Amino acid sequence: MTHPRSVPPETTTTWQVWGLEASLVVTDPDRLVEARAVVDSVLADVDAACSRFRPDAELYGRSIRRGRPTRITPVLATLVDAALDAARASGGAVDPTIGRRLVALGYDRDFADVVADRASGLTAGPSVAVHEADHTMIRRHADTLTVPEGVLLDLGATAKAVAADLAAEVIADEIGCGAMVNLGGDICARGDAPSGGWQILVQDVPADGRTEPAAQIGLVGDCAVATSSTLRRQWTHKGRSVHHIIDPRTGEPAARHWRTVTAVARRCIDANTLTTGAIVKGAAGQPWIESTGLPARLVAADGTVVGLGGWPQDAEMAA
Repeated sequence: MTHPRSVPPETTTTWQVWGLEASLVVTDPDRLVEARAVVDSVLADVDAACSRFRPDAELYGRSIRRGRPTRITPVLATLVDAALDAARASGGAVDPTIGRRLVALGYDRDFADVVADRASGLTAGPSVAVHEADHTMIRRHADTLTVPEGVLLDLGATAKAVAADLAAEVIADEIGCGAMVNLGGDICARGDAPSGGWQILVQDVPADGRTEPAAQIGLVGDCAVATSSTLRRQWTHKGRSVHHIIDPRTGEPAARHWRTVTAVARRCIDANTLTTGAIVKGAAGQPWIESTGLPARLVAADGTVVGLGGWPQDAEMAA
């Protein structure tokens, strides 16, 4: 998880969204309320477009579910295009067609409800037919989307990062102050940075409360940070521990070669693609990220920390 550090209380606000902690930091305290309204508006649009847990979400409308070419809104088009771009950039490691795999594993409603039901002993779920699918089966042309019947898209791996990018850019462009938007560890900063840069603590917080390795970094300019983890969103299904990052090659949760992966890029969607893809790729994820030259931090299953692309030692501060 990535968190902003050492910010004046009058320039920041935190809240819960999609079962995650969100925060907003601005450089002008007089614009905080206005900037928060921008974030709320972007989140509402994204939720209405593609939330897998609301029956009226545009992505799960009858026409799309029946495999028909369907005209979609610009918001949904942006989100689907980002997911397909991530799939191509990752060689299919980050694939939006894994929706039914998640449902088959019991992730068929809001995550807080999944955990609560498992804690109370409610483990029975719907019988789900899982169709073999991949991103190459999805058709996007102009304002039209076609999803084969029986294929359930899940944009959870990318939509949050896109939302962070969109919100930060609107605040910087239309309100005119520097802003850092954090949506559950997907962070985008735009506009003038505060003195000393955007200070961010990188440390996963596992569900069992263990202490994980930590690093603090400082960033300036337009930048983004994303963290993907196999430790946070996990639950028990049919007697085994599972998590939400699916390996499209197997339809199962990715092997836990890496516990946590963090990357820095200009856009959060790019950083998120790297972190999620690296977890899915396992050992091959390290050279894949290394080939980009971007700063990244990988925490292996045994707790070993690997820094790439000039990432500082955990005891250091990045400037």
